[in-house]
Amino acid sequence: MEQQRLNPAIVYVLAILGLLCCCFGGLGVLLAGPAFLIANSNLKKASLNPENYDLASVKNMNTAKIVALVILIINVIYLIMTIYRIYTVGWDELMRQSQEMMEQWQQNQ
Repeated sequence: MEQQRLNPAIVYVLAILGLLCCCFGGLGVLLAGPAFLIANSNLKKASLNPENYDLASVKNMNTAKIVALVILIINVIYLIMTIYRIYTVGWDELMRQSQEMMEQWQQNQ
């Protein structure tokens, strides 16, 4: 009987896109979270029937799960920081600071 292989590519793609979306106030949680859940569910399936799955692909999926978890933690921390900053400073002040930085950047060009 041929052993099934787990494909961690979708987990890596979602996790890396989640890391890139971290810059948008921690919204990468929306991509890194599902990446972690996909990897976790695939590993649970493999643990129920370990003889049906290739050991190397299970190790690769475990690595992808760790990468997704690290990126998820980074995004959660950044999201909490963003919410805290909006709560303490206020949305209008953040937008004013952002506008000032854009104007300074345009003047330096």
